[in-house]
Amino acid sequence: MNTDRSPVRIGALAPLSRPGWIEAGRHLLAGLELGVREVNAAGGRPLELVVRDTAADPQRAAAAVDELAHLGVAALAGEYHSVVARAVAARADALGLPFLCSSAVLDALTDRPTDRVARLAPAQSHGWRIYADFLLRVGHTRIAVAAQPSAYWAAGTRILRDHLAARGGSVIELSAEPETLCGELAASRATALMLLVGTPEPAVSILQSVRRDPRLAELLIGAPAGQPEFADWATSLGAAIPFLRYLPDRLGPLGTRVEAALREQLAEAPSFVAFEGYDTIAVLAEVLRSPDAPKSWPDVVVDGTRGQIRFSRTPGIGVWQWTWPPVQVVDRDPADPDRFRILG
Repeated sequence: MNTDRSPVRIGALAPLSRPGWIEAGRHLLAGLELGVREVNAAGGRPLELVVRDTAADPQRAAAAVDELAHLGVAALAGEYHSVVARAVAARADALGLPFLCSSAVLDALTDRPTDRVARLAPAQSHGWRIYADFLLRVGHTRIAVAAQPSAYWAAGTRILRDHLAARGGSVIELSAEPETLCGELAASRATALMLLVGTPEPAVSILQSVRRDPRLAELLIGAPAGQPEFADWATSLGAAIPFLRYLPDRLGPLGTRVEAALREQLAEAPSFVAFEGYDTIAVLAEVLRSPDAPKSWPDVVVDGTRGQIRFSRTPGIGVWQWTWPPVQVVDRDPADPDRFRILG
C-alpha cells in the first residue's frame, strides 16, 4: 500500500487576466480550490494546486504546461477557452501528462485520439444540437449568425447549420460589425440572431444596435455559448437571452451543499463553471490517490455535483468524455435577472 504523504501537485489552468474571460476563470478556480480543501479535510494524501493564468492565449498556456511538467505536477486541470484547451491538450499529450479539461467544449479538443486527456464539459456538438432543437420548438427556422473568426465559432455555426438544415431550418451568416448588421438582419428575414462573438465587445454594441432598431423588435437574440451565465453579461446586456447551461433542473444533496459553499466563497451565485471546477477535483482525487497506482479514465466512477461521472469513448471525439453532463437552455428573467428560467 502507498503510504506517501507528500502532496499530489495538480497544475490548474484558467483565464485570470484579459483578454481571457476573467469571471469564468475566477469561478473555475473557486470550484477547484473548494474541491481541494474538501478532499484534504477528509484525510489521505493531500492535493496541492499550482495555478497558472492562461489569459486566453494558447502559446502562453502551452508554455505553462511545460513549466508545470518541469515542476513535477501529476496532472493538469481546468481551462475555459476552447482554443486554449486545445493547446493544453496537445502539449500535455506530447509530454505524457494527464489533463482533465473542465469547461472547454470544442469537439476536436485533440487532433488525434489520446488516452491522456479527458473532459467533463459536454462536447459542443451535443449541447448546440439541443439548442438548435429549442429554436425549432419555439418556432424559429430562419436563424442569423453574427460570428467572429475563430475555430470555436466556426464549429458552432456548422453544427447549427447542419442540424437545422436536416429539419427544415436554415442559417444565414452575417457580419459581426454593429454598423452593418442591422440592415443585413432586416433584409435576411431571420427571426432569431445568434451572437457568436466576444464580450463586452462587440457583443454590447451589437445588442444595443439591434434593440434600437424598430425593424428588429420581434427578433429573438440568443447566445448558445453560455455568456449570459455570468453577472457581468446580465449587467451590460440585460436578460431574456437564451443560452446553454450545464446544470440539472434541481441539484441533489451534494450539489446543494457545494452550491452554498461556493456562494459563500464567491460572494455571489456560482456559475456552472464553478461546479465544473469542483467536479474536476473530485475526479482527479479518485484518479491520482488510488492506493496502488493512478487509475485510468474509464475506471473512474465518481458522484459529482451534477450527477454520476463516468468516462467513455464517443464517436468523433478523441478524448475520454463524460457522456453527458446535464444540459439546459435557460435565460435570465427580465423581472428578476438573478433568476434563471428553464426553457428546455
